Amino acid sequence: MTPSSLQDDPAALLRRMFDTAVASAQPALCVPPQLPAPPRGRLLVIGAGKASAAMAQAVEANWTGALEGLVVTRYGYAVPCSRIEIVEAAHPVPDEAGLRAAQRMLELVRGLGPDDLVLCLISGGGSSLLPLPLDGLTLADKQAVNRELLRCGASIGEINCVRRHLSGIKGGRLAAACHPARVLTLAISDVPGDDPGDIASGPTVGDPSTCSDALDIVRRYGVELPAAALELLRSGRGESVKPDDPRLARAEFRLVATPRMALQAAAAVAREAGYAVHLLGDSLEGEAREVGKLMGGIAQAVARHGEPFAPPCVLLSGGETTVTVRGQGRGGRNVEFLLALGLALRGEPGVWALAGDTDGVDGAEDIAGALLTPDTLQRARAAGMRPADRLDDNDGHGFFSTLGDSVVTGPTMTNVNDFRAILVRPGRA
Repeated sequence: MTPSSLQDDPAALLRRMFDTAVASAQPALCVPPQLPAPPRGRLLVIGAGKASAAMAQAVEANWTGALEGLVVTRYGYAVPCSRIEIVEAAHPVPDEAGLRAAQRMLELVRGLGPDDLVLCLISGGGSSLLPLPLDGLTLADKQAVNRELLRCGASIGEINCVRRHLSGIKGGRLAAACHPARVLTLAISDVPGDDPGDIASGPTVGDPSTCSDALDIVRRYGVELPAAALELLRSGRGESVKPDDPRLARAEFRLVATPRMALQAAAAVAREAGYAVHLLGDSLEGEAREVGKLMGGIAQAVARHGEPFAPPCVLLSGGETTVTVRGQGRGGRNVEFLLALGLALRGEPGVWALAGDTDGVDGAEDIAGALLTPDTLQRARAAGMRPADRLDDNDGHGFFSTLGDSVVTGPTMTNVNDFRAILVRPGRA
């Protein structure tokens, strides 16, 4: 579709923006410019995350020398590689395949020399895909911890703080195991603020947080940990590798794609179609339903009063909201945001929205997100649904699936967090 035709089709414009954001963060584009010079010794490629297999493929396609390695990605996210082994494992709750891959990864990096280079490819999802429990913990313990953390409403930074102190590979431990080799991490960020320690729980960067910090988070959210996990935190045996650890002296970290870069690519599409774009932030956090309610108030003020922005315009934001699960629904923070947004707007004419996770998975569903239109609530009630009840039941996915408004992409091979776009046109339904 041309820019002029997109201007007259809000739904198509929003989908084009989302697809462009995802395309801008593809590893084939962002990885090759960051590749290092060949080392004197071996090049070993390792990594984890939903984009890690595609990142590995980009390395292979642009590296002429010898290399070998192992990366682990989510089931369904593997791509063909000839020299780097690709392992698939479970996300968001880890499984045995991820555990075995993490064990093998540590074995691969042991015994390296100072002339060797470890190229570590990290992206969102790596925390669950490298589930190596510390001594005293089991995989079942890690699975139980993950389930509790995902349900409690904690931010991703808080969740990863706990994970780092119960892991045998995160919180700088992987880079420490590579010593004395040089370590270069290329990362695609999926976390608010792009903190290296929160991307896959920072396996190659030092961690300033402590076991005491992790315990405070556990208490704050009432997280029920297995007894062995509590003992690790209370005793301090789960302490992570700190930033000043000499084993990290030759570890370098580079961001190759971020949420802000993806939002800027989407903004260019909207501007070409004739809309002003206002970026409200790439690291918004909080309860998804509360963020939706707040954004609904802003969008309504824009539509009715031209404040704080004049329509036609697009309000863009990214980050990672949370959902405190209380109901029996299918969850998903992006669809929960949209449902709360729709209830706040009350069918406001001229307002459309799309929210989705750029990895193609919102919550535990293989659905990226959904589209909200001015008549969403009307159509839902005609179909016999009570939108407020669906929100109370955390059933955003069921709600939008019934209406046929889910956004389904399949595996996107990247992950730069959530994408939220609200399009406002004055006085037009």
